[in-house]
Amino acid sequence: MLNTKSNIWTKVNQNRIYVIFLVLFVVMSVIAPNFFNEFNITNILGTMVLNAVVVIGFTVVIICGHLDLSIVSVINLAGNIAIYVSLQTGSWTLSIIAAVGAGALVGVINGLLVTKAKINSFIATLGMMTLVQGLVYYSNNAATLSTTNFEAADFLDNAVVPLFPVKALIAIALVIVFHIIIAKTPKGKGFYMVGGNQETAWFAGLNTDRYLTVAFTLSGLFAALGGALFSLSMASAMANIGERGINPLMTIIAATVLGGASLAGGRGSILNSFFGVLTLTVLFNALTCFKAGYEIQIFISGLVLMVVILMEAVDTYKKQKMEGAHPDLMREAVHLPERAGRTKQSKV
Repeated sequence: MLNTKSNIWTKVNQNRIYVIFLVLFVVMSVIAPNFFNEFNITNILGTMVLNAVVVIGFTVVIICGHLDLSIVSVINLAGNIAIYVSLQTGSWTLSIIAAVGAGALVGVINGLLVTKAKINSFIATLGMMTLVQGLVYYSNNAATLSTTNFEAADFLDNAVVPLFPVKALIAIALVIVFHIIIAKTPKGKGFYMVGGNQETAWFAGLNTDRYLTVAFTLSGLFAALGGALFSLSMASAMANIGERGINPLMTIIAATVLGGASLAGGRGSILNSFFGVLTLTVLFNALTCFKAGYEIQIFISGLVLMVVILMEAVDTYKKQKMEGAHPDLMREAVHLPERAGRTKQSKV
């Protein structure tokens, strides 16, 4: 009976993000004014696109046991590049290519700093965040860059499928494809091995430096793609998207850990992280339906992040406590007095 309850709890914990999303969505549909209608659902799916795309690469880095703090700066850089190229060429396809190329380059540099220069990823990406953000501020004088070309915005915001704008379909397709690649293919599973134990991965024949560099490159690439799609759909780019409202970095970290990823590495799921983003988007949207201001939303965001960090700390503590423990030790300890009694009787 105890094992059955333990197995049920394990299953629930493994799929907690789906349970949380379902409960939150149903509750808000009932109590939040103007929440459950076609316009608002479409708005939620459109709003989640930026974080949903960025979280793909970020989750891969987390699986490898590292952090990428530069993603918000890359979002800003890519957004400004996309709008600038659009103004110069009139082509939003070239805009996306240029933005993604810049983001991938930043990711490669981050990867090389971690693997070749042996700099802690927190320090390396923090420095890159400052450098890239300074470059963005300098390039456009901290102003909002706008374009009058609304072709991309009209296309990306067009709901070709009821409730689903094109940009949401792009995000969902990317999530599904890369979830399958990372979770189901031998090459993808190598990221989990690198994050679980880098030395063991190396002895298994994996080029750990290459895996880490690819992980950071993917993080930069998807951060740039998210930034480009966001800016083109808005037909404008801000110098710092995190200055007003909720910082995407906070949301993405919370969504990733809420989705079951471990900051220690070796565990995570792109699909779960996506539902983490969707869950937080639903929460913030519901707060807006209740007419809560940005200050309340930021407070709730911080609260969620603290709860998620606490969950991660408890999980890490339990794992450390169980390291080296015999799985049947407690069961054997319970039966020791009984076995001792039998031994005495047999001797008599």
